[in-house]
Amino acid sequence: MSLTKAISLLATLFCSLPVVAHEMRPAYLELRETRAGEFSVLWKTPMRGDARLALTPEFSGHANATSEVITHTPPGAAVQTWTLRAPALRGQTVRIRGLESTMTDALVRAEFADGTSWTHRLTAREPSASIPARESTFTVGGIYLTLGIEHILSGVDHLLYILAMLLLVKGWKRLVMTMTAFTATHSLTLTAATLGWVHVPQPPVEACIALSILFVAREIVCSRRGQPGLTERWPWAVSFTFGLLHGFGFAGALSEAGLPQTAIPVALLFFNVGVEMGQLLFIAAALSCLVIGGVCAKRLQRRLVSAPADSFMRFVPSYAIGCVAMFWVIQRVAKF
Repeated sequence: MSLTKAISLLATLFCSLPVVAHEMRPAYLELRETRAGEFSVLWKTPMRGDARLALTPEFSGHANATSEVITHTPPGAAVQTWTLRAPALRGQTVRIRGLESTMTDALVRAEFADGTSWTHRLTAREPSASIPARESTFTVGGIYLTLGIEHILSGVDHLLYILAMLLLVKGWKRLVMTMTAFTATHSLTLTAATLGWVHVPQPPVEACIALSILFVAREIVCSRRGQPGLTERWPWAVSFTFGLLHGFGFAGALSEAGLPQTAIPVALLFFNVGVEMGQLLFIAAALSCLVIGGVCAKRLQRRLVSAPADSFMRFVPSYAIGCVAMFWVIQRVAKF
């Protein structure tokens, strides 16, 4: 089995996964000390339709609300703000009640009046943590590095685009140039959108990301018919353009997770590095599996697959990718 045929098989299997992309964002709890022992609280929880996850932050020590809870619901989340009186927040244990019965995570960020801060990621397995006296910059970086890796590896739409490019681009040199162009541009738009230099509504961005996958799927069909398209001739130029769109998508996910106001450069840098690491891990794993699987399936394919069937199978992955992308386009446009 050739590498191209192996990639085709992987693409077909990949498209059999549930057509869901970034359905669940992490929750975010921010505690900012405005004066000694008093904190302004921002609590953001993800929503699925009109339903909000039943998550509630709790503290082990003295921590009482001193104002009413104000709630507003931007797209995809419920945001609550209030004022908290907690004279001895350091050393307390913060717990997100209900987190253990979900599939999401929660970022907790505490910023103190003396300039120090603490950031921690709570999960279903570990829904609580103790707030220490001090925290290093490396801790913040590690948390956002992990978030970046997890975001790209759980982002089926981004991975499907990368897989489609693997299916279309031939040769290591062209593949490296293509992925470099994609990385460079989505890093630029991720940074620009996160820092507020550019404001782009997320629903159109998500729909355009799906359209970019649909476009590449069509290019694969043209290539299989002996009609090389724009992407096959200049893959780096196409990835450079579509990287801008995917960068805005990454920025939306990072905004949903929340950024520590006193460590934005660190969080942004490590999230971006995490995205790149996750992307490289996916490419390496995909190519490794394809090579190993191709060697093992070579004899079996010769016996079971006839020439007409083999010719037909060359088009299955591209149509599978295109159908999934079209579903996303319709689904996301309907949410405008």
